[in-house]
Amino acid sequence: MSEKSSVTDDIPRSPIFIGVNGPQGSGKTTLVSTLAEKLRQPPHSYSTIVLSIDDLYLTHEQQSELAASHPSNPLIQHRGQPSTHDLPLALYLFSDLQQGKVTKIPSYDKSAYSGQGDRVPKEEWPEVNRDKTHKTEVVLFEGWCVGFRALPRDNLVQDWEGAVREREKGHYVGRLGWNRLEDVDFVNEALRRYDQLTDQLDALIHLDAEDPIFVYDWRSQSERKLREKKGSGMTDEQVVDFVNGYYPAYELFTTRLRAGAFDEGKGRQLRLVIGRDRRVREVVRL
Repeated sequence: MSEKSSVTDDIPRSPIFIGVNGPQGSGKTTLVSTLAEKLRQPPHSYSTIVLSIDDLYLTHEQQSELAASHPSNPLIQHRGQPSTHDLPLALYLFSDLQQGKVTKIPSYDKSAYSGQGDRVPKEEWPEVNRDKTHKTEVVLFEGWCVGFRALPRDNLVQDWEGAVREREKGHYVGRLGWNRLEDVDFVNEALRRYDQLTDQLDALIHLDAEDPIFVYDWRSQSERKLREKKGSGMTDEQVVDFVNGYYPAYELFTTRLRAGAFDEGKGRQLRLVIGRDRRVREVVRL
């Protein structure tokens, strides 16, 4: 696709890639499922698939190796932050889908290893584009960090120092200020490589929480449902530790995303501001 399209343009012959960003438990899975179903039905009838960045996490073994190689960095001791995804696999998928090739879509089991998670064996991955008359026309690429852009290091240091000062005052509710600068810097540098994916998006929908602190409750609710469905998953205490590892990224990268993930092209991003009840409070077009 040589030129990026607005959300309302006709679907091009190669698939359009629409990113969907939202905090854990914010309702992006429901939004994506509903959007995919609408696109598949008349009058659109677009062949639509959903690709989650969660399904691109490193295998359990690879994640364990990453954590062990940086034992003092709490941000990468479990899946979540930039650096814990298989970027070569993601780029391979994007390329094959753009070319209309027969493509296996990865799947990840978050309940494996008592909630630590692991990739499902490749032979169990669903396949698309086998039918040459029904090629993929829309890819909905969803995930909590889809569209995030790394900060210039000076800005990163400034934000981190500000968080540390707030923590020292005793009124701080975030997590950024509790982490070492070198650990946050590691994640920020890893995120730069994710531009290879963001730059290929034609449009982005951003579910933006009025207060990111909502994510603790939302994630707890999601894990309870997972335990009921699969019999395993994180406890409420484990959820707090888990979200703590994500939360600095919300503090660092959400402001940039609110301003727009794309440097060029108006009308390519939709920001939906949601409250604790996940209801939309405001709609902003960028």
